[in-house]
Amino acid sequence: MISASNVTLGYGKRVLFKDVNIKFTPGNCYGLIGANGAGKSTFLKILAGEIDPDKGEINVGPRERIAVLKQDQFAFDEHTVFNTVIMGHKKLYEIMAEREAIYSKAEFSEEDGIRSAELEAEFAEMNGYEAESEAAVLLNGLGIPEEMRSMQMKELEGGDKVRVLLAQALFGNPDVLLLDEPTNHLDLKSITWLEDFLYRFQNTVIVVSHDRHFLNQVCTHIADIDFSRIQVYVGNYDFWYQASQLNVKQRQDENRKVADKAAELKEFIQRFSSNASKARQATSRKKLLEKLTVEEMPVSSRKYPWIVFKPERPCGDVILEVQGLCKTVDGVQVLKDFDLIMRKGDKIAFVGGNSLAKTTLFQILAGELEPDAGTFRWGITITTAYFPKENGDYFKNDYNLIEWLLQYSPPTEGESFARGFLGRMLFSGDEATKKTKVLSGGERVRCMLSRMMLTGANALIFDEPTNHLDLESITALNNGLIAYPEVVLFTSHDHEFVSTVANRIIEITPGGTIDRVMSFDEYLEADDVNAEREKLCNGQVALTL
Repeated sequence: MISASNVTLGYGKRVLFKDVNIKFTPGNCYGLIGANGAGKSTFLKILAGEIDPDKGEINVGPRERIAVLKQDQFAFDEHTVFNTVIMGHKKLYEIMAEREAIYSKAEFSEEDGIRSAELEAEFAEMNGYEAESEAAVLLNGLGIPEEMRSMQMKELEGGDKVRVLLAQALFGNPDVLLLDEPTNHLDLKSITWLEDFLYRFQNTVIVVSHDRHFLNQVCTHIADIDFSRIQVYVGNYDFWYQASQLNVKQRQDENRKVADKAAELKEFIQRFSSNASKARQATSRKKLLEKLTVEEMPVSSRKYPWIVFKPERPCGDVILEVQGLCKTVDGVQVLKDFDLIMRKGDKIAFVGGNSLAKTTLFQILAGELEPDAGTFRWGITITTAYFPKENGDYFKNDYNLIEWLLQYSPPTEGESFARGFLGRMLFSGDEATKKTKVLSGGERVRCMLSRMMLTGANALIFDEPTNHLDLESITALNNGLIAYPEVVLFTSHDHEFVSTVANRIIEITPGGTIDRVMSFDEYLEADDVNAEREKLCNGQVALTL
């Protein structure tokens, strides 16, 4: 068990947490959520002992071990993959190293014999004899093949390093497991494996994630950081969302009733305070009015941008026709004989392990790349808007946000229009004059979404739009696309986003494409899809988002 007692932390005048008292108990998985900047990662660091709070303390059960998903991908570069995983249990790794050093001696003294016996006892008590097999199971589940386990960490790609560091955190059955964005860089198969692992995990888990589907699958509780405090809800993310919205509505309704009652009392007092026969009643109502208080609603750090796509006209009968599209990038053919006919109402999610193939297809359809072969045509009624995965080229100038947005606004509109629009996208006040060069990743995405909304397009193309967004912005975008009446082509690693927006799935595999009109969850469970994928890929490629 791990708990926080009266924990307070602030930076300057800004208070992140104030007098937080919370207890995390074994057998439960807590999803730590909050707006960007609310202090989720900071609170994990306080729990891990990496940061000291201004006030209060963290209490951990005696002899309990905390494991943390490390964020420094270079910290273990000189170690092998296998040793990096074992180092997740520091004491066990030290025993293994000392044990190996003794056994490698040319001459074995009596002292060595006594020490080795002590080490063997400790080694057995810590399940050291199962360490190698446990590490292998973890690495295999996270997609690290056997041939990579003897490699040094510096030889691995960034995504594979993250998987190894996740295996390190999971290793050795820690008493408290702290995970900050554990699904980053994981494919669908690995995420599913991790969900199952955490579901069976018997100790305490505290996880920060922007993946709503993952939080729904693994969390028994939600710890919500808002109003400089942390409130725990029993249930998964969807339950928290419903409960928190209901809580806000109830408080607003109560305030509205109090305000209405106060207005009624004031009206009576004004009408009858000078009436002798009603004077006593007026005085009584004055006393009642004095007792009424409208509860001040605290200002939440959680804000939802206004994301609504309004097409200027509906799509005609011909939307998009693609025939035999081929494209080679850096000597590798990423698209081969790709065909597509888009129909009214289609919201197509493109899935598959090759993200370059999806990005290349979108760049061709947006007119940014020429295909090597094949043709495509948009219908004459169609106007498109494209959200690229990489948006750096849009922010190279020295504009402020108002100037930047006016580039894409109707020519009749001016600064007041831009300020109003930016305010709805959470750039209010001085934020609207911020230079585009200093924007964060999430702020850039909100700018790009603003640009798309101003087009009035009836065909939207999105390449990983949920990257860099917080849960609130993802939810707003998600709802905006569900409500959008025309056609969408998109790709995303967010399971919930794909499953709630898409009504058609196209999977691009090395051997061809699979095209089904169904939801993403239906697609994952369809036996004929699995059979066709295995046929196209010879059983070598797993589905990823």
